[in-house]
Amino acid sequence: MRQKPTVLAREIVASSRLFRVEEVQLRFSNGVERVYERLVGRGNGYGAVMIVAMLDAEHAVLVEEYCGGTDEYELSLPKGLVEPGEDVLAAANRELKEEAGYGARQLEHLTELSLSPGYMSQKIQVVLATDLYEERLPGDEPEPMRVDKINLRELSSLIQHPQFSEGRALAALYLARDLLTQRGVFQP
Repeated sequence: MRQKPTVLAREIVASSRLFRVEEVQLRFSNGVERVYERLVGRGNGYGAVMIVAMLDAEHAVLVEEYCGGTDEYELSLPKGLVEPGEDVLAAANRELKEEAGYGARQLEHLTELSLSPGYMSQKIQVVLATDLYEERLPGDEPEPMRVDKINLRELSSLIQHPQFSEGRALAALYLARDLLTQRGVFQP
């Protein structure tokens, strides 16, 4: 395993309500020095969750919400921040209830994903939710989210959908599909 660079200095060089830009001065093991910048979230420090919620053996829940980054309404998986004192599975169930109007009797942590590790520190925990039931909790979204679904057999067509662009969500759906196929729950 390679030796990580030595941190010579760190400084927040810009800040907003959501993000901080951190400048990090590094020295690599070969003596080369570089300055990197990275986005450091202003989240609560407890992380975030993304939920692959299965309505049945082949359909996963999608939600539509306005996304400021793309200035579009986008389809994705339910997701949100883990609250202080909350574990990942409890956060996933709460976010699922807030965003999609479902709770899950079975929750399983699948993996951790990053969005752009070259310049962002944030990671998200992917959770598989099954045995769903209807239950809605009030959330912090400015408007109700439209709930949709995707058949796991049609994931390749989702890439072509004009309202779907989130790579983490696509990776999570493929991961869940492969796991459910291995377990004999889903038949491709």
